Amino acid sequence: MSELLVMRGIVKRFPGVRALSGVDFSVRAGEVHCLLGQNGAGKSTLIKILAGAHRPDEGTVTLGGEQVRMAGPPDAIRLGVATIYQELDLVDGLSVAENVFLGHEHATFGFTRRRAANRAAAALLARLGHPEISPAMEVGRLAPAGKQVVSMARALSHDARVIVMDEPSAALAHDEVRGLFRVIRELTAQGVAVVYISHRLEEIREIGDRVTVLKDGRTAAAGLPARDTPTGRIVSLMTGRKVEYVFPPRRVAAFGAEVLRVEDLTVPGVCSGVSFSVRAGEIVGLAGLVGSGRTEIAEAVYGARGSTGRVYVDGRPVRRGGVKRAVKLGMGLAPEERKAQALLLEESLARNITLGSLPRYSRLGWLDRRRERADAAGQIKALDIRPPDPDRPVRTLSGGNQQKAVLARWLINGRRLLLLDEPTRGVDVGARAELYAVIRGLTDAGIGVLLISSEVPEVLGLADRVLVIREGAVVHQADAADLDEHRVLDLVMAAQDGTPHKEEPGD
Repeated sequence: MSELLVMRGIVKRFPGVRALSGVDFSVRAGEVHCLLGQNGAGKSTLIKILAGAHRPDEGTVTLGGEQVRMAGPPDAIRLGVATIYQELDLVDGLSVAENVFLGHEHATFGFTRRRAANRAAAALLARLGHPEISPAMEVGRLAPAGKQVVSMARALSHDARVIVMDEPSAALAHDEVRGLFRVIRELTAQGVAVVYISHRLEEIREIGDRVTVLKDGRTAAAGLPARDTPTGRIVSLMTGRKVEYVFPPRRVAAFGAEVLRVEDLTVPGVCSGVSFSVRAGEIVGLAGLVGSGRTEIAEAVYGARGSTGRVYVDGRPVRRGGVKRAVKLGMGLAPEERKAQALLLEESLARNITLGSLPRYSRLGWLDRRRERADAAGQIKALDIRPPDPDRPVRTLSGGNQQKAVLARWLINGRRLLLLDEPTRGVDVGARAELYAVIRGLTDAGIGVLLISSEVPEVLGLADRVLVIREGAVVHQADAADLDEHRVLDLVMAAQDGTPHKEEPGD
């Protein structure tokens, strides 16, 4: 098979960080080329360059033997490169056909030719082996697997020669993954090249032809045979990060009493029988792959997700009071997607900090803005949020300072326990060190922390104790000092080379 797409010496810089340092990557017509690497390795940046969302600072992209330059996503689509992101960009209220041809509608003199669109969409769906999906059906009524098929049909509607799939199986059940693989094989049989990104190594062996591994923005290995490369070698290539994580020292004194106890927590379809505890001044880290159930566990503890089991804060049951009860007992959550789930981007820094405590500033229906601003200024100073301007729109702050604003919201009226989900996502290396110092400072003040991170070095460097999560279960727990990166990755990826995980002391 000939090389359809070739990327050579790709370099991409952002303020304060070099995301890609001379990456090489290629994909042949009719193959599935798997792109692997830990979070932060550069995968997302590379595919955004391929999708036209970023321009490389150095390097070349050759497609079909011709060097190309993409000024934006429309150029990539015109050249036959389609990207299907993990968060599908479909419009639930529109029909299947309308989603397939969104942006290049079948129209004459400004009027949409609905019948023609439906016929063309039906042909694409049949090509993908899913004639049962009606072009007239609303996309919002489809299961996740059906939505994936619609996204692929949209890609084919642009005559895509290369389709990039970013974690396409993350939201799919086991039988739906089988259907996804069947569609991918049909596409490659027709000569379409597929770039497949996944954390699940068992999928790589089943669907992949070749593997390229990125590490710290560089090509650690290119074009390895997917089925013949041992899992251990892939794991080894993904680890050994050279980026320095500047972690503050761990507590020397003993931890305090239990602030959180979780017993037999079960979230239907996600996790079952999860039990653990967090002590005052302790950081407990949850390590696991995307989709392992880490976030759902934290949300269930916080009362934001339906579950069974028992959750206690300082010995008092959270019961069925949900989020309101959890907050009353002294719990706070910094969610994974801070911009979408935690911040009002157009509001001021001060308002975002006081958002969870507005009743304390209300007098007879009037807001005491002077007191609100003064308290916010105190938190800005304590956490060193920059620039220290309470009136500045929070959208103008860096990722690290936005994360500090989320923490300040909970600290302004005191917390006993903080749940931090991906606290350094989208934060540059220098700001990470500041956040690590802030988090460690909170534990020095006696606050308990439940930490979730996709970056194993971060979990091991910051947490005092680590719970390894796989497929919704705690498969191992130990002091962070007794674990290393290779060991944790071996545990979270166990049985993906066909060898079942053996229970060990502490499991």
